[in-house]
Amino acid sequence: MSRPVAAIDCGTNTIKLLVGAMSDHEGLDVAVREMRMVRLGQDLDRTGRIAEEALGRAFAAIDEYAELVRAHGVPVERIRFCATSATRDATNADEFVAGVRERLGVVPEVVTGAEEAALAFDGAVRNLRTPAAAPVLVVDIGGGSTELILGELILDSAGQDPAHQIRGHSMNIGSVRLHERHLTDDPPTPAQVAACVADIEAHLDACPVDAGAAATVVGVAGTVTTVAAAVLDLPAYDRDALDQAVIAVDAVHAAVDRLVAMTHGERRALGFMHPGRADVIDAGALILSAVLRRTRAEHLVVSESDILDGIAWSIAGRTPGPDTASITP
Repeated sequence: MSRPVAAIDCGTNTIKLLVGAMSDHEGLDVAVREMRMVRLGQDLDRTGRIAEEALGRAFAAIDEYAELVRAHGVPVERIRFCATSATRDATNADEFVAGVRERLGVVPEVVTGAEEAALAFDGAVRNLRTPAAAPVLVVDIGGGSTELILGELILDSAGQDPAHQIRGHSMNIGSVRLHERHLTDDPPTPAQVAACVADIEAHLDACPVDAGAAATVVGVAGTVTTVAAAVLDLPAYDRDALDQAVIAVDAVHAAVDRLVAMTHGERRALGFMHPGRADVIDAGALILSAVLRRTRAEHLVVSESDILDGIAWSIAGRTPGPDTASITP
């Protein structure tokens, strides 16, 4: 039996949609995977509110997504809309909630840090095509927050239905948040880069997840895949070329240095660079480099499957209604 599902991941910089069908024997068959750069966290670190123009961009994207969800016949009880850092921090979150409910019929939920870690880990490791030495560190760099999740993949007696023993932590550092806080020149000055790195290191010092314990590092989401595209010198963004790519850590550090030194215009001219990421990739790349320097890994595994896939898989084990979860402003 095939059951349609729709998963939406709303972050600080992007809103992503996955529509697919879940079957008992074949797992998740993805029909639609979309991303819109809406910069919901625009100026949020400074004002504490979601900007009106950011709300407009987000609602326009959600209108498009609602049409796709309806076109694929996904019932409202099989839609899960997870919102992360931007809506967690905003004082006008109620306005966002009302707009999402009006368009999709569901209330967005801000997942706990523990659940966010579990969803991101599941999405990243479930589809790994080669065995990964444990423990595995999943690095998920968003616009407003960065999650580090350390864990092991455990199969049941039939070798199916993976569960995880994990420890995760969400840090309030992300590409948009740190770019707006520190990297204000174009390109950023050495002093600005140093201040950004110091901010990252302070958060990593306080992080309870020991990155140094990881035997394998898996990176997910747009910052990681964009840096990987720079390492591979891709002429255009290529999901198939990036998914499951294994990249030398030294090459990652070199690519980060190149991207940080570029102007916004030079980054936008790169064939693989999404124009909505060109300005903030500097801060996100610095986060990735700092995390990798704390590990003993010599390679980074890149996964195009991420928290969005984890959200989709989670729908199979839950029966949410349109009002079962909410954001507390």
